[in-house]
Parts: sequence; C-alpha cells; structure tokens
Amino acid sequence: MTMLKAQYEQRGRVPQDVIHAVEFSEPELKPGQALIEVLAAPINPSDILTLTGEYGMLPPLPAVGGGEGVGRIAALGPETKGPAIGQTVLLPVGCGTWATHVVANAAHLMPLPNEADPKQLSMISVNPPTAALLLSDFATLQAGDWVIQNTANSGVGGYLVQLAKLKGIRTVNVVRRESAVAGVLAQGGDVVLVDGDDLAARVKEATSGAAIRLAVDAVGGMGTERVASCLSEGGAVVNYGAMSGEPCAVSPRNLIFRDVSLKGFWLARWFRVAPKAAQMALYGELAQHITSGKLNAPIHATYPVSRIKEAVIAAHTGGRDGKVLVAPDS
Repeated sequence: MTMLKAQYEQRGRVPQDVIHAVEFSEPELKPGQALIEVLAAPINPSDILTLTGEYGMLPPLPAVGGGEGVGRIAALGPETKGPAIGQTVLLPVGCGTWATHVVANAAHLMPLPNEADPKQLSMISVNPPTAALLLSDFATLQAGDWVIQNTANSGVGGYLVQLAKLKGIRTVNVVRRESAVAGVLAQGGDVVLVDGDDLAARVKEATSGAAIRLAVDAVGGMGTERVASCLSEGGAVVNYGAMSGEPCAVSPRNLIFRDVSLKGFWLARWFRVAPKAAQMALYGELAQHITSGKLNAPIHATYPVSRIKEAVIAAHTGGRDGKVLVAPDS
C-alpha cells in the first residue's frame, strides 16, 4: 500500500511551489495510537496562508499541509482503546490532514456518524463552528432578527446562512461580484447585495429599516466600515478575517456617536478556553445537521494527494463557488 503526504520544507509567496507529495512507509503503531485512513480534507484559506507564512500560527518545518478532515480507523496499536476499526472519526485539528493516512492518539479521537457524507463531514472542524459561534457569542439574537455579513459566498458565510435559517434569523449577505448572488440565495440567504459605497442605503431599503445588531466581517479595510454603517445604534461588528489585506476601518461616527463596537474572533483561541463539554456539544449538533442534510457546503473539486500542487492552485484561485478537497476517490 502506497502512502502519501503533502509536505513542505519551506514557506513562500507561491503556495503551490512549496508543497509536494512524498511517499512514506506504514508506521509501526505504539500503544494508544490509531492509524487513520483519510477520507477527505479541505483546503482552507488558513492553509494557504500557512504555506505562505502569513497565518497567525505556523507549525515547525518540515510540515504536512492540511488543518482539518475526517478519516476511518484502519488499525489500532497494541492494547489500544478507542473508536473501533472502521469508525469514521474527526481528524485532530492541525495534524497534517493532506495525506492518505495519519497517526493519532486514539483516546482523543471524536467518532462521527458513519452514514454521513465524509466530504461534508471533512469541513466540520473550522468553518461550521466559526459560523455557529459568530451567531451565538456576540449578540442575543431571536427568531425574526437580522444579521449582516460580508464574504457571504465563503465557506463560513454559507454555513452562517444555513445555521441562521435553522434558528429563524434573517440574513443580509454581502458579496463582491454579481455572479455570487445566486449561490447565496440558493443556500437560503434572505437578502443578497453586491458590496458598494451605498451599501447602508440599500440594506435599509431591503430590510424596511429593520434594526440590525450584529455584523460579521471578513474583509477588513473599508469593508468593515460599510457593514458597521448598516448596524443599529449599539450594534457589534465581529471581524474574523482580512481578505482585503487592510486593517479594519471604523469611523468615529460609528464608534463614538453610534456606539458601534468592533471585536475579533479566532476559533483557535476559542478552542484554548472553551470547556471540552462545550466543544463536544457544538460538534455533536453540527454533525447531526450535516448527517440530516440540513447543513452542507458546495464542493468545487476534489484531488488526490498525488495532485496536491493542482489542488492548491485551484484553492488559491478566485471565482470559485465551492471548496477544494483532498480526497482519495477523486
């Protein structure tokens, strides 16, 4: 059996130039370890930024790419207790998931429903909990309330739309191109608008002047100011990304005279401070939604580990309407 991993020994501005597929031998398992056959692993923006050296947390080199995914238990080390052979499990975050197989501590593995689509499950670690926590932890929202977000056609954006719909929360969704509107509407977005300087006026018209107390921002720069201007007095902007490459901009008018607040969110920090029971409960709820088909994300393409350079190029190219996955059955 040929085992492959997508490894990089350096970081560079062109992410596909630093990553390559490397063969490795089947590891000898120690007590407590599990060998996991990887079923699917997505390529997230944070993975690309890790390859270029621009992410906020970088692993030591050499490293294997991939921060999340799911797999199936293929073998257990001697005297090892944990999920049974054949069980679908969540791969440990940051373990280097762009590989055909990974080794992990069996006791720390979280079982997932075997009947669920592994490609959809593979995206559960990062974007769905980010969307869920952005909705729940920064404003008390009830059914019928409104939330506004930019980059609504992103992975987090799509999950936020669906999770809001399940709670009866209505969404104003801001995108950067007209061609992205239909996809967000198809996922359940209530209002979808192309970003622009007159965004606040168009949002007010589309929502009949409804109060909006939460804005979710992944653009930064003046994108932050535009969604902040759509909020009612005392509203909160939560930033979790900077796709513009610019610092968040919020005017004195919004910060001082309208009491709009700006906060940041990083899922890795939440993992460090949240109780294990809270993490398990959140993932359990998300897994149920994915298994039932209530929560899903479009998939642009899948590539085997042997074609990792092509996969990274596809993931790094703009204009996609779906996630790029590394999966063995491509």
